Amino acid sequence: MIQEVYPGIHKIDVPIPKNPLKSLNCYIIQSGGRHLMIDTGFNREECLQVLKEAIHKLNVDLKKTDILITHMHADHSGLVADLVAEGATAYCSAEDADTINADATHWEAMRIFTMTGGFPPEVFQNAIEKHPGYKYRSTVKVDFTIVDDGDQFPFGDFQFTCIKTPGHTRGHMCLYEQDKKIFISGDHILQDITPNISLWSDKYDPLHDYLQSLDRVNQLEISLVLPGHRSLIKDCGGRIKELKEHHETRAQEVIDILKSGAKSAYEVAAEMTWDMTYDSFEEFPVAQKWFATGEALAHLKYLEGRGRLTREKNDNIIYYKIV
Repeated sequence: MIQEVYPGIHKIDVPIPKNPLKSLNCYIIQSGGRHLMIDTGFNREECLQVLKEAIHKLNVDLKKTDILITHMHADHSGLVADLVAEGATAYCSAEDADTINADATHWEAMRIFTMTGGFPPEVFQNAIEKHPGYKYRSTVKVDFTIVDDGDQFPFGDFQFTCIKTPGHTRGHMCLYEQDKKIFISGDHILQDITPNISLWSDKYDPLHDYLQSLDRVNQLEISLVLPGHRSLIKDCGGRIKELKEHHETRAQEVIDILKSGAKSAYEVAAEMTWDMTYDSFEEFPVAQKWFATGEALAHLKYLEGRGRLTREKNDNIIYYKIV
């Protein structure tokens, strides 16, 4: 499906088969002699075919179409190597470009860290092999041009500014058009679902970063948000308020779970509330257990940073307890 969501901006629904996200919102901005594509979808043939058909219908010349990747997740970046043509430029933040182009050591570091969260090591390889970010990632290194906070993207009547919003990923990048009050949010702000905030390295506090990024965006004058998935957003401030309240509720849930004693992140995830149809956490597909553990880790790290929790290590597994 192709929809003109603003004069000169078309949204293409790129399928995400057998996934609760359903589809990716790819945007193509046509203005003057050059175009800008924002995000690409998974590295899957069905995604590529949908994009090729849309490109043909919109009469877009890929040699005159630059691509901006909002963040490194494969549902946004998987096809960038296939679509960036000679004469065009692929843009991404430094942090997320490095991850897109990373070798197997990236997944090994995640394996080691997640095991300290109590994720069963015997199912880790299965989790990775079924992880859509691994299965449908770009397998060809991309020569990205690095963009940073405040960089300008002029395209005809549009004058976009890069707004760096770490949280969902370390280098997550949005675009803001001040005069037209348009905000292209990637996965930073979504309407119908809550962006996943996960921790995969003890060096960072992604939930803290995410909440700060929300506060920063809330200072901007925005009339229309073009998100990476699902519905467009008219009330940006209202949605930001809901997202912040959601994480406050999740953090309190984690505190309540730990009132019965110290637990690992995996054990906390098993007791958290999830919008899933399974009767128990043990019935979750292994990939969903992986995502749940990452989100639990993010909330535990955040609470630890606020002085609400402490940790202890036993047999290389970290257990958290209330102060």
